[in-house]
Order: sequence, then C-alpha cells, then structure tokens
Amino acid sequence: MDNQIKINDNGPLAVNGDFQIMDSEGNEYPKKAKVYLCRCGLSNKKPFCDGSHKKGGFESSPRASE
Repeated sequence: MDNQIKINDNGPLAVNGDFQIMDSEGNEYPKKAKVYLCRCGLSNKKPFCDGSHKKGGFESSPRASE
C-alpha cells in the first residue's frame, strides 16, 4: 500500500499506509494502517484526533496549488 496523508476539511490529517509514529524521545506508538492526527490542537489524545475539532469550531480547508 502506498503511503498517503489526506487533509480533511475542518478536521484531522488522515494517514494511511506503512509508517511508524514516534514521540520526541523516539518511543513508538502502536502501529496501525490508518490514523487520524489532530490539527486543531484541542484533542485530549494528541497527537491523535478525538473529534474535539467539531465542538471547538476549528476551520481549515487548505487546497494544493495547481
């Protein structure tokens, strides 16, 4: 499977593929094929999304330039 990061409108980054997430000390989070990473800064499960962006009013819909 190819690695892919998708920016969800007003929501998290959806990360798919074969990857490993580590904290700043090099400790690995449990490996999964798909995770959602927080972009709003409101999650209580950082770096993962817990849906807090929905209640927090987070708005961001970036588009790739052509």
